[in-house]
Amino acid sequence: MAGTWTVAEAKAKLSQVIESARSDGPQTITKNGRTTAVVVSVEEWERKAHRVGNLAEFFAASPLRESGVFIERHREPSRDAGL
Repeated sequence: MAGTWTVAEAKAKLSQVIESARSDGPQTITKNGRTTAVVVSVEEWERKAHRVGNLAEFFAASPLRESGVFIERHREPSRDAGL
């Protein structure tokens, strides 16, 4: 069961927050009633953060590559973004 902790509770019970993240899933930490952080187990983090390949390989393997779709690109100068 995922839990929700205030910053003060999480500080006072950090070991419990970490153990709960390992056994029960992500633990949400709130500050002034708003979610500010989530504590997850290292296993969950590695599972979510692991990527296979890179962007170029993703596009090269796309089924749309041989679809015959052609997207016309306008060669007009970029507009000023006002930065």
